[in-house]
Amino acid sequence: VQLQASGGGLVQPGGSLRLSCAASGSIFSINVMGWYRQTPGKQRELVAVIVSGGSTNLPDSVKGRFTVSRDNAKNTVYLQMNSLKPEDTAVYYCYAFLRSSAQAKFLAYWGQGTQVTVSS
Repeated sequence: VQLQASGGGLVQPGGSLRLSCAASGSIFSINVMGWYRQTPGKQRELVAVIVSGGSTNLPDSVKGRFTVSRDNAKNTVYLQMNSLKPEDTAVYYCYAFLRSSAQAKFLAYWGQGTQVTVSS
């Protein structure tokens, strides 16, 4: 199983970016998909997660500015980031909790990370 993230880059404060992450390989079902972020010297923190039924969870720091969605048919999760702030600068990692067959256990998988830099 591989998670391929894309869409990071440099944006000015107040701008927008959209991240995408596609899961591929031997996938039977995906329970949770989402995004975490990390800056140097800090622990990885939750940005947004979405379960297969569509329920989402976002921390107050991004609520109202970020939106998470997924396309179950494409095994893809998206993160729409609006009103970006310099403190949103981080490496963003996509995440999936999935199983490769009906008999397999659910396991966590991570993407390679994509840099988001918010600066004027």
